Amino acid sequence: LKADKGINFPETNMNINGLTEKDRKDLAFIVKNADAVNLSFVNQPSDVKELQKELEKHGASIGIVLKIETRKGFINLPKILLQAMQTYPLGIMVARGDLAIETGWENFATIQEEIMRLGEAAHVPVIWATQVLESLAKKGVPTRSEITDAALAQRAECVMLNKGQYIVKALKTLNEILVKMQSQQKKRQTMLPKLKNNESLSLIYAGPEKLSKKN
Repeated sequence: LKADKGINFPETNMNINGLTEKDRKDLAFIVKNADAVNLSFVNQPSDVKELQKELEKHGASIGIVLKIETRKGFINLPKILLQAMQTYPLGIMVARGDLAIETGWENFATIQEEIMRLGEAAHVPVIWATQVLESLAKKGVPTRSEITDAALAQRAECVMLNKGQYIVKALKTLNEILVKMQSQQKKRQTMLPKLKNNESLSLIYAGPEKLSKKN
């Protein structure tokens, strides 16, 4: 077990409260300096209610981001949302690192989709997080699967990048990908635009003669 690493017990029902004593102390600083607070490992509506009560004690009206990263949190998400929607602003983070381990790799793709659908149905913005363009941010070169993953993030309202030596390059690349995807995808709806890339690539491979005729 290395530093900053955790252990998952996906099939264990651990009765742990949503907030620790350190969390309660940290809130005093958060409400004065932040616009929103992430609620990590939220498992049930009572976790959200506990945070809401603490925010009320501070007289704060900052937003809450629900980090869905456990099996229990995913199963209870509809009920969690009903409780959390008493707070505005509100967001959902698909915390894909722990969530994939908790729910199983073979299930994760559909679970990710269901979270997106629940967010859309509830009109709650969704944050697409964990390992987005991670190789690019850390090593300067993305993998092919990272590019398609970043493109799929167009369906969310927000995308979160992790830190890295090449984070500025990753940010610019992500922006370019998402801008181009706007004509292809809107939330879960495929836009079916004209095939522009197909035509431009055909002209390139056709040679200069056909290109000059086209112009």
